[in-house]
Amino acid sequence: MKLIFPELTTNPIAQEAAKHFPDINFLPADSLDHAAEMLNHGEADSMISGLDYSSRDVLLTYKNHIPLRSEFFSSCFVCERPDRRFILADGGVNKQPNAEQLYTIIEDTATTHITYYQSQPKIALLSYSTYGSGGKNPDLNKIHSVIDKVRASHPDWLIDGEMQLDAAVNPNIAHKKTPDSPLAGQANILIVPDLNSGNILYKSLEQFGNFTIAGPIIQGFQTPLADLSRGSTLADTILTIKVILKLYSRKDNL
Repeated sequence: MKLIFPELTTNPIAQEAAKHFPDINFLPADSLDHAAEMLNHGEADSMISGLDYSSRDVLLTYKNHIPLRSEFFSSCFVCERPDRRFILADGGVNKQPNAEQLYTIIEDTATTHITYYQSQPKIALLSYSTYGSGGKNPDLNKIHSVIDKVRASHPDWLIDGEMQLDAAVNPNIAHKKTPDSPLAGQANILIVPDLNSGNILYKSLEQFGNFTIAGPIIQGFQTPLADLSRGSTLADTILTIKVILKLYSRKDNL
């Protein structure tokens, strides 16, 4: 595999991470635009950047240069520590997703989960409310309509909501709050309602929860891509490369 990493010649984290993957041919680039042109010309298979670039610059480069395969593009985070692993979306791209965007986020994130983890998606749509406990709200109606659509189009996936985070991931709390939920407090995909909540949640998991975070993994393009945070650690970078490598090797499933 040939992987463009524009920061390869200047960033010590990029250089150290590359040493962990001797079978990957890492390619530097002198700018984001140059990197995207290399990708489009078939000089590489995928691209990771962001250690020294803002998310806005990286995402605009992808948007302006790389063809889409989905109607919208989105992001997800692969979150891992020894006792737990799950995927969180979207905390990097869509500010206030409408119903169509939310459906695409769910579909692409579940596909990423299946491709990377090779297991059944168990999808929780997170909210301040659980099953209407927060009262009526148009955002909750949107969640319910999208859940119905996903259930109709992907009956083999488990999906439920709206629900609070503790009901999604804690079986004891789920038994109290959502006793009839198919997720039973064991969600492995967490879908947040907006960019604010997603970005804050993933950084909290990293800073306070001792999770290693891959990504954002950028979904919806014709090849898997990544936009590292400028705060990404070496472990985050290594996991991101690992995810991109596996997604690319199975990209016919995406």
